[in-house]
Amino acid sequence: MKMKTIIAAVHKGMNILLCLSGILLLSTCQPKQHNMQVSEASEFRFLETTISEMRKGYQDHNYTIREVVEDYLNRIEVMDHSGPVLGSIITINPDALRIAEALDEEMRAGKIRGPLHGIPVVLKDNIDTHDSMPTTAGSRALKHSFPLKDSYIAMKLREAGAVIIGKANLSEWANFRGELSTSGWSGLGGQTKNPYDLSRNPCGSSSGSAVAVSANLCMLAIGTETDGSIVCPSHSNGIVGIKPTVGLASRSGIIPISFTQDTPGPMARSLTDAVICLGALIGVDSADSKTLESVGNVYSDYTPYLKGDGLKGKRIGLYKGTFGISYKVDALVNETVEFLKSQGAEIVGIDTIYDPEVDRNSFEIMLYEYKDGLNRYFASLGPDAPVKSVADLIAFNASDSVELSYFNQKYLELANTKGDLTSESYQKALTAMLEGSRKNGIDKVMDQHQLDAIMAPTGAPAWKTDLVNGDSYHLGSSSAAAQAGYPNITVPMGFIDGLPVGVSFFGRAWSEPVLIEIAYGYESNTKNRRPPGFLSGN
Repeated sequence: MKMKTIIAAVHKGMNILLCLSGILLLSTCQPKQHNMQVSEASEFRFLETTISEMRKGYQDHNYTIREVVEDYLNRIEVMDHSGPVLGSIITINPDALRIAEALDEEMRAGKIRGPLHGIPVVLKDNIDTHDSMPTTAGSRALKHSFPLKDSYIAMKLREAGAVIIGKANLSEWANFRGELSTSGWSGLGGQTKNPYDLSRNPCGSSSGSAVAVSANLCMLAIGTETDGSIVCPSHSNGIVGIKPTVGLASRSGIIPISFTQDTPGPMARSLTDAVICLGALIGVDSADSKTLESVGNVYSDYTPYLKGDGLKGKRIGLYKGTFGISYKVDALVNETVEFLKSQGAEIVGIDTIYDPEVDRNSFEIMLYEYKDGLNRYFASLGPDAPVKSVADLIAFNASDSVELSYFNQKYLELANTKGDLTSESYQKALTAMLEGSRKNGIDKVMDQHQLDAIMAPTGAPAWKTDLVNGDSYHLGSSSAAAQAGYPNITVPMGFIDGLPVGVSFFGRAWSEPVLIEIAYGYESNTKNRRPPGFLSGN
């Protein structure tokens, strides 16, 4: 297969490149109301509650942490396992109530662990927890896989006082398994649905994380991104997603795709909540060398950058490469540009950010790093690991009755043919991609135009889920930041035919503070987020 064909196939099949995600609406038919009334879904007493509101309720003794966690678990039962059957949660933490009670005891004794004390959080199910929950990547091969220790991120969340109430469904293996895949589907968890229109796709691979947050099944979720897997599902489900600079948050204990591009990040209904969570995740981890680069470049608290006038005086590049694909998205972007100008920002048009050769190098790098990373991860599970190598995983999938029902495992097979990370082909691709995406990419464009950030629509309205033909999309903007390892924040931009659409702000390495200022200056003054209606499309 020619390289051009391979790249095209990859762009169709994997959500980590859902930088290109979103699609022109396939139908203008109005969605039907699901048989569960919207009012019934709105009776939840913590609907759209923020972290600050929840913490004030604790301080005022309006409810206990146990009561809050119990209400969220009941909400999951009503919305995820019955009712609309969203399919966003793959595992409930059987110890959640016990953990909540312990945190209540600490609070009564005057001990507050951190900014997330008593906050219910869901983790994407490729993030290790050393507890009663397996970590599966959505794969039936890891159904009974229990890691030997917490991931660094799980440890940091516990230190901050969060209650991990469950694991979220995802695009299996973060959607880097095979051709014609469908975002939000896993062999173990089935298909996750978009809560705004149950017939449409939630995007991925952090599908369940985004849906759980949007549908108020938790207050926060942690997703992971290689390319688009935080920002695309956040955009498609009407929430905020922060894809940090690679190295700001550790990846140790997270099932990997790419050492160069992978990162976890917070997903929330408001930028404020996501930013509170972001500060709790940082730290230098000896098990992840990328975090060494964060020394002197990160903050333990990013909330001072939540400024209502954060757009004033900012010079923002508008990436024009997404225009002309969807006139509906174009119109919404133009409205957004006018608003940004009204708040004191200067907008500069940008035609290109980087050479397409960067995409091809990124794919090659991922294949090498995927094999190396997965084999290392399986080794970390100890002698009782359900599978011990990529070759074992390929063999399991081939023999399983479910795993290859809808799409193949082409990318696993390609990865398994690669050599180690000393290979000349890998080293050459890595050098070229980093130079092309950084020095000759984002950094060059921002220097030329003296920019504080670059903006673009995160994607187009969600497409109809199609397990036969796989994902269908035309528009997105995540690759530039993803391949450079630079930060990207998406916030709700508005709605098209009842479906949410997000806008992304991205920039240089470690530029989270200025991106937060810009994103908050937009989000806090537009308030485009609104809860989903759980409608059934035609």
